[in-house]
Amino acid sequence: MTERSLRLRREAWAFGVGSLLFMLGAVPFYASAVGPVADALTFFVSSIFFTLGGAIQLALSGRRVPGRDTGTADRLDWWSAAVQSVGTIAFNVSTAAVLATALDPATKVGSGWRPDAFGSVAFLVSGVLAVIATTDRDRLWDPRARTWRCSWIGLAGCVLFGISAVGAYVIPSTGDLVSMFWANFGTLTGAACFFAAAVLSRREAAAEAPGR
Repeated sequence: MTERSLRLRREAWAFGVGSLLFMLGAVPFYASAVGPVADALTFFVSSIFFTLGGAIQLALSGRRVPGRDTGTADRLDWWSAAVQSVGTIAFNVSTAAVLATALDPATKVGSGWRPDAFGSVAFLVSGVLAVIATTDRDRLWDPRARTWRCSWIGLAGCVLFGISAVGAYVIPSTGDLVSMFWANFGTLTGAACFFAAAVLSRREAAAEAPGR
């Protein structure tokens, strides 16, 4: 197995585990069963896995911004990975704020929303860049390309995470969320999209490995 294939597998595993934990944390029954602290901890751990996956993806894209002699698709891939990595760190901050609130209710309840919104915007920008890169490299609708599926499924997950962030906004006058339903639904379905993309990426890594 090549070093690149090994990194791709680790990236897929990181995003896959992180997605499953995001999905678990967004299930109301789970949240009720384990309590707010354990549920918040689940989200925080899942964000760590996302950050790990994002770091691996950025490392695979290169340490520096590709030069002008590099193809447009490769440059867009790098920027997509870089912006996504920033977004994962923002999710680290937002989930940590929620965990702090769960541990100490006196903590300002809306303190984690701004980084959460920033992370969602970063993910959305990253998803759009990835789709443009895929379109530049292949046809817009190429059923034979796994990257085509991963890019569009990932973008759908980014949109759903954005919807979740809107639903999770805390109304200052009441202290209530805009919509608990959309906050949970966006997180659950968005994470499902990221999990599906991670599974496809895992298959791509296996296909690259010699002897497979």
